[in-house]
Amino acid sequence: MKYEYKTLASIRHKVFTAVSKMAFEDNLKEMGNIPYEIITGDVGKYRESTFLERAIVSERIRLAMGLNLRLNDKSRAITEGLEEATKPSKYYEPPLVNIIKFACNSCPTNSYEVTNMCRGCLAHPCVEVCPKGAVSIANGKSVIDQEKCIKCGLCAKACPYSAIIKHERPCAKACGVDAIYTDEYGRASIDYDKCVSCGMCLVNCPFGAISDKSQIFQLIQAINQKKEVIAIVAPSYVGQFGRNVGFNDFKKAMVTIGFKDVVEVAIGADICTIEEANDFIENVPEKLSFMGTSCCPAWSVMAKNLYPQLAQNISMTLTPMVFAARFVREKHKDAKIVFVGPCSAKKLEASRKSVKSEVDFVITYEELSGMLEAKEVGIIGTDMSLSNEATGSGRGFAVAGGVAKAVADLITKEHPGREVKIKAANGLRECREMCNDAAKGKYDGYLLEGMACPGGCVAGAGCIVKPNIAGGQVKQATKNSELKISDESKYADKIYLLDEKNLE
Repeated sequence: MKYEYKTLASIRHKVFTAVSKMAFEDNLKEMGNIPYEIITGDVGKYRESTFLERAIVSERIRLAMGLNLRLNDKSRAITEGLEEATKPSKYYEPPLVNIIKFACNSCPTNSYEVTNMCRGCLAHPCVEVCPKGAVSIANGKSVIDQEKCIKCGLCAKACPYSAIIKHERPCAKACGVDAIYTDEYGRASIDYDKCVSCGMCLVNCPFGAISDKSQIFQLIQAINQKKEVIAIVAPSYVGQFGRNVGFNDFKKAMVTIGFKDVVEVAIGADICTIEEANDFIENVPEKLSFMGTSCCPAWSVMAKNLYPQLAQNISMTLTPMVFAARFVREKHKDAKIVFVGPCSAKKLEASRKSVKSEVDFVITYEELSGMLEAKEVGIIGTDMSLSNEATGSGRGFAVAGGVAKAVADLITKEHPGREVKIKAANGLRECREMCNDAAKGKYDGYLLEGMACPGGCVAGAGCIVKPNIAGGQVKQATKNSELKISDESKYADKIYLLDEKNLE
């Protein structure tokens, strides 16, 4: 729903832009003025008062600077803990995804209600099917006793007029690991033992109550200090900044705002493909009944957490982000490496001890958009050409099914006649169903692809373009790539010795 929530997207963009401008100008005194610049006037436009609107924006500013939400036990300045944010080396401090409690509207959750569409029909099928006698007729209309209701939904299914609806909290509905619960005041809360930081709750909350932390403030400090900052950009960047924007256009804009160089993570995706193809040939089905892909951290963590008996079946290959970072680090040992992509979960991945030495910062396209506007730099599409560094297979990682296809295409090329059966799931609920079936033996011999975001990386929480549009652009880029299969990459021999494979 993110792409229909244009007002919320606008506020988020203004926050990222304002924080970026403040950081570029090294003017921390402006921090307290930003809420008044974003929320103007003295009459509430989005909520009941400008005071509440500015309070919420204030917390968004803090999160955009990597700071924690403030406790409400006493008066606290917006700048509380600012000295921590001014450290360029600061990593994300848990929790990554946060709910601004006073922005939450305490949406009703998991309940059935009879609407005014009820016609009071003679058959009363809703009454007949209810196993607990929770549905009755009053004044000719159906009524549900919430104390007796067990939320089975049989009444809604039986109603010929679709007059009974199920209320679901949007963030909870979007959460594929059921990490959203209700606190004692009816507000949404996150069970961080379950949360995998996919960000789907963030983009589906219509009240803008959920936000993740950002490192744009720390990144810009590194740029200001003239450090060698190199961006590694995910394959899903294609289409995010305009239909006619090619790699050179994107790189030119990035260099203009202070990056020293830009490298495609699709290079790492090619290396990942080669590694996973080798693992599949070596292990399936002799040692493993099936193999799951590794590139989506939210899917990988979910699968291992909820299905520990299947953990060994999830590939231990490093993600394209880490492969690309290592590739850059070989030539630029002292550089600050920034992953630019669509994903909240990548922020969590980069905070792991085994990845911190590889990736210094993670930002999303949405956050980068704020940085570009703060410097008044637009990405102008003049050259749609792609670099010849990556293959079509590597670029295809950005769309659902692309990872498994890349691996299968390589196996087919190297082992003609070897059948690779594929099952791809996108969205964590669908991934859970796939895992359930895999545990029952339904996918023995298969290559399973899991993607946390419906549609793949092009639908990530940090994207700024509708998934169908971005996905079409990625598929076209895949088709137009000079190099097709991952082993055609000039870096195909860069299979690193993986001493730290365990990235839990």
